[in-house]
Amino acid sequence: MTEPSDAAARRAVEPVICYPNETLPVPDLELYAQARKGAVKLGEVVVPPRDAACFRVKAGQFFRISSVEGPQVGDLNLWNAEDLSERFYSGKSRALHGTHLTVGERMWSSFPYLRPMATIITDTLDWYGIDAYGGSVHDVIGTRCDPYTGNLLSGTQYHHCCHSNLTRALADETGLSLHEAEAHVHDVLNVFMCTGFTRDTGQYFMKASPVRPGDHLEFFAEIDLLGALSACPGGDCSTEHSSDTARCHPLLVEMFEPAQGALNGWVSPPVNGYDRSHGRA
Repeated sequence: MTEPSDAAARRAVEPVICYPNETLPVPDLELYAQARKGAVKLGEVVVPPRDAACFRVKAGQFFRISSVEGPQVGDLNLWNAEDLSERFYSGKSRALHGTHLTVGERMWSSFPYLRPMATIITDTLDWYGIDAYGGSVHDVIGTRCDPYTGNLLSGTQYHHCCHSNLTRALADETGLSLHEAEAHVHDVLNVFMCTGFTRDTGQYFMKASPVRPGDHLEFFAEIDLLGALSACPGGDCSTEHSSDTARCHPLLVEMFEPAQGALNGWVSPPVNGYDRSHGRA
């Protein structure tokens, strides 16, 4: 189409932030940090390469996801441990915080609950920032590698993508059938993954993750959580995913309990206060 005469003026219009977040509840990071210092380890779960595993943390506890052997990204799902209908809402988390999450930002739950599920308290990759390509780490823009897109694009039947890994792990943890469990698997926090959008075509890209053994992302559980983490078949996602050719490594999830009284004054956030009348009496 031919550009209109005012095309340049239209492009020059300054953007407006859709959801100004200055009024969001502010997490007490100092309280969390003090409570974390005296916390004791409760247990750990090793997530095998090209597979997933579940873990549980109670409100007021901490969990840490670590790189332990080599560069590896992970796909994280979170649910309310007592109600799988309340689950991580990556789209709203992205709208409230941005395309990539770091310290002080939160994983928010789905409608009608819309409350903090977990708060990031430590990120050893926060130094990375945003690179020259527009890439950053821990994204909430990608969905998860899945067998349906693989079949659509290349006719494959690949079963160890993150979607299938998470489905198997949730089924095993809850006793649900695979079909029942799959309905609860959702868009993820791409832990350690380095991603962005190309400037020319706007396409979602990935590049080699900067994560190294010892790097970790740590969270404070705001509600009782059931988590599932997949060690992506793409390894560090430097070349491809959903295949058995990338070099992959395990991930480690550790759970910690603060000392009694260390969280005095903290309360688990209630569900969203909207009355759900939707304009009708």
